[in-house]
Amino acid sequence: MDSVFHRVELALDMTTRLLDAPPTSAVRSGLFLAAPRRTGKSTFLREDLVPALRNAGALVLYIDLWRDRDADPGEVIVNEVAAALAAEKGALRRAVSRVGDASLSVGSVSVSLGRRDSGSAKISTTAALASLSEETGRVIALIIDEAQHAITTEAGTNALFGLKAARDELNSSAHHGLRVIATGSSRDKLAMLRASKDQAFFGAPLVAFPPLGKDYVRWFVEQQAFGDALDIADVTRWFERAGHRPEFLGAAAESVNFQFDVDEASVSARLEEALEHEVAMADEAILELVRSLRPLQSAVLREMASKGRGYAPFEGQTMKRYAETIQRIDANSGIVPSTTNVQAALESLKQRGLVWRASRGIYALEDAPLAELMRAEGMID
Repeated sequence: MDSVFHRVELALDMTTRLLDAPPTSAVRSGLFLAAPRRTGKSTFLREDLVPALRNAGALVLYIDLWRDRDADPGEVIVNEVAAALAAEKGALRRAVSRVGDASLSVGSVSVSLGRRDSGSAKISTTAALASLSEETGRVIALIIDEAQHAITTEAGTNALFGLKAARDELNSSAHHGLRVIATGSSRDKLAMLRASKDQAFFGAPLVAFPPLGKDYVRWFVEQQAFGDALDIADVTRWFERAGHRPEFLGAAAESVNFQFDVDEASVSARLEEALEHEVAMADEAILELVRSLRPLQSAVLREMASKGRGYAPFEGQTMKRYAETIQRIDANSGIVPSTTNVQAALESLKQRGLVWRASRGIYALEDAPLAELMRAEGMID
């Protein structure tokens, strides 16, 4: 049996909507798909959507900005476009013939493609993708997974504007089209890429990616040695409570498999208990990290979780609330919030993987569900 659950119908439906979009469709501006992390989104992209797009004739570029979080997102994007251009020798010749220096450039990021002569001109993302379009005669589908990571650096932001310019050019009658599909684990963060006029993909549709459900649970249960003892509706309900995360369900099933005293009558209750235990352990791991924070770091994180998109880190009222929270946490700390130490606290939270920062100074929780977890623990109002 295939080790991957395939969502073929969803992939085919999405492919049709992307490639056959009429000239007036907002999808031509880009498509943004939001789903919580570890719910099968990236697996769907790699295993189902990419093959479906290729089978429909598209040239697919897949960029995962989460694979190497230490790399600048701008460099990752430019490197992927450069690799696609280099793989199509005819497209590379087309691009190089227009300039002297065969290097791909977006903003401050430049990637060498092999020098043609000593000229100093550089190939833009638009020129590179236009050459690919002309050479292959195909629609280009460019998928950016965890796209919100792009706006954490200036180079990443510039790369998005480079792709926006390429999209406008390639969707003209002179070429064969460019579809940009951006996915992310936070709807609020993805919205920053397309919700205002100063963003590259302003106006592009942002939709919720359909979570795994009963079809996935049925496929999963059929592979289990004790599958006949499980009710699909029950397991689906537990799976939904676990946030539709396959890792938790798989770990719970393995735990039951190694309980050698389990029998058919008890397997259902054991699986439910094991799944709840997996979720509780994951929650406790993140809460342990939160509890280990220093008073100011904790106050900053609690304020961010409480305010959500309304969080303003350095306003006077925010500073006052920091002080009040610190007093509740540790009345003897003597810490007085200031712009300097709050900035240091934000950077520390970012290094710990609790906070995300856009290049223009907007902060948010790295994982949005942490706010509800902290609220349930009484850490925020």
